Amino acid sequence: MREGAVRWLSPAGFFTMRWWEWGPEDGAPVVCVHGLTRSGRDFDALAQGLAAAGRRVICPDLPGRGASDWLPDAMLYQPPVYVAALSHLLARIDGPVDWVGTSLGGICGMAIAATPGHPIRRMVLNDVGAFVPQEAMARIRDYMGNEPLFEDIPALEAHLRTVHAPFGNLSDAEWRHLAETSARPGGDGVLLHYDPAIATPIRATEAQAIDMRALWALVKIPVLLIRGAESDLLLPETAAEMAAQPHVRLAEIAGAGHAPALMDPAQVALVRDFLGQ
Repeated sequence: MREGAVRWLSPAGFFTMRWWEWGPEDGAPVVCVHGLTRSGRDFDALAQGLAAAGRRVICPDLPGRGASDWLPDAMLYQPPVYVAALSHLLARIDGPVDWVGTSLGGICGMAIAATPGHPIRRMVLNDVGAFVPQEAMARIRDYMGNEPLFEDIPALEAHLRTVHAPFGNLSDAEWRHLAETSARPGGDGVLLHYDPAIATPIRATEAQAIDMRALWALVKIPVLLIRGAESDLLLPETAAEMAAQPHVRLAEIAGAGHAPALMDPAQVALVRDFLGQ
């Protein structure tokens, strides 16, 4: 694993976004973008699987997460700003890429793929689609905004096992990996590795459904749409509506909700086979 960084311009000035990179430097690039409160290290297992197939895999920490800079204005923690940061990364790569986006990472991917001249060849949308129901947004709003202090990594792991149970049937080693890569020092214990201010835009208003059908209509590249069979964010009817398009392939993951962790060998193979070489 290698580390990289890019300076990007936000409305508040320049900041640094860092990433984790796997595979040969001359391999065809795949950009993997994580969900709302997660980091690029969520993709370690997927990245290793893709790197073994010869791909260069780049997994950024979105602004305010992981090793990337926090932003001074909480209201900047919104998709258009994330897209701006990711666009700087794409300019650095300077060529065609494939995209894997979990939840928020998928929303950013759709926004970029709907833009004329974008560099994305193929895209994997992991449990996110053209419509997010109000109930799912309310659930997310309710668990955001707290910054619990955990005594140690095992205590943080216990929290993740509860909050992220919909990730699926993960092994003890996988849960421990997620805990270790989700922690930062704080006080007399550890904190989750993100700026708690990322919750501010979400909690600023009442939870509302998000309708992205107009955006989705502009996405014409091949898409693998992955849905957790128990997901409350990507509803069956939304997935079916999207999969009716000839460029979309739908795969449902049993035993998972929002969102499949993409750590299981079968899930890694699903993504690898879709993206190809």
